[in-house]
Amino acid sequence: MTKRKSGVGKPDKSGSRSSAVSVRTNTFLFAVLSLVAVFTVGYLLTAKFSRNRADTGRGNTVSATAAKESDIQLKKEGELRFISKVTGKTIKRIDIEIADNEYERTQGLMYRSSMPDSAGMLFIFEHSQLRSFWMKNTIIPLDIIYFNENKEIVTIHKYTTPFSEASIFSYKRAQYVVEVNAGFCDRYKIMEGDRIVFSSAK
Repeated sequence: MTKRKSGVGKPDKSGSRSSAVSVRTNTFLFAVLSLVAVFTVGYLLTAKFSRNRADTGRGNTVSATAAKESDIQLKKEGELRFISKVTGKTIKRIDIEIADNEYERTQGLMYRSSMPDSAGMLFIFEHSQLRSFWMKNTIIPLDIIYFNENKEIVTIHKYTTPFSEASIFSYKRAQYVVEVNAGFCDRYKIMEGDRIVFSSAK
């Protein structure tokens, strides 16, 4: 330890004691600051790790509530039939969950991890207009089908990309939208001009 010296070259005892106290004080402050720094870094790393664990493969954050929602099964609120424009016969019947208010339409099929092939979600709007959907927070790939006010298919988007925030547009005015599992339209030969009829138990 370096001591302060008097003008005659002898140690100044009071100065030495003051210096020692100063060193001890600095050492204590350094130790406290070091502990604060360690705890701060540890907290930040823990928070970052927790956030990373909540991230999905495409960078979307799924909350604990959303994780629970992924276990929710599609709720049957009606039935829907796809009718061939050529034969007028039923191509396929599915159970539907109906989204007919702003909250339900916004939520859609977000966070759900699966859906039966014989089921889908029907979105009902108050009027017909050009529309767009996206796949934000949507885990399963979908076919998205747009219908006009006469319930005729005007646009089909097949095999949409999970978690994508790109807009998926109807090319014509639409009032109804049906979301089914990706590949549904290919499996059952659903095409533009086919129509739907549905009944609601909601």
